[in-house]
Amino acid sequence: MMAVSPALGQTDKLDDLFGKLKTADALEAARIEREIWIEWSKSGSPAMDLLLERGQQAMAEGDMATAIEHFTALIDHAPEFAEGWNARATAYYQIGQIGPSLADIGQTLRLNPRHFGALSGLAMIFQELNQPEKALEVWKAVEAIHPHAAGVSDAIKAIETDLEGREL
Repeated sequence: MMAVSPALGQTDKLDDLFGKLKTADALEAARIEREIWIEWSKSGSPAMDLLLERGQQAMAEGDMATAIEHFTALIDHAPEFAEGWNARATAYYQIGQIGPSLADIGQTLRLNPRHFGALSGLAMIFQELNQPEKALEVWKAVEAIHPHAAGVSDAIKAIETDLEGREL
């Protein structure tokens, strides 16, 4: 087992970026978001970074089975690296494996509670499972972390409108 810093996803640089993200305008927020993703993708090991890269490449090519193999190997060797779990959650979701995706989202958030990508995935799953109250709660958590996250305010408005309509 490889020693990966347990503080991955919790560095001073990330704290600074998240602080700026809350007050940034939309354009600046997009730049900060890219920086956060770059930081999240650093495992501290070139070999683990390569597994993440290969899995992401396989996913981009639509080869989810290979992507999941790479992400599983990454998780096996670096279980404290949140981005391995998040990447595999995404791959599972893309092939309709909601249970395994939810389990990996849970691990991602245990390791990195500010992971707005994992939270967004969780909110989408709750919406698909017709659990709008839970989806709304998670979307609001995403918005609190990343006010300019793509589609979040629209998702919140749509769910709130739908829930108001049900109450009438």
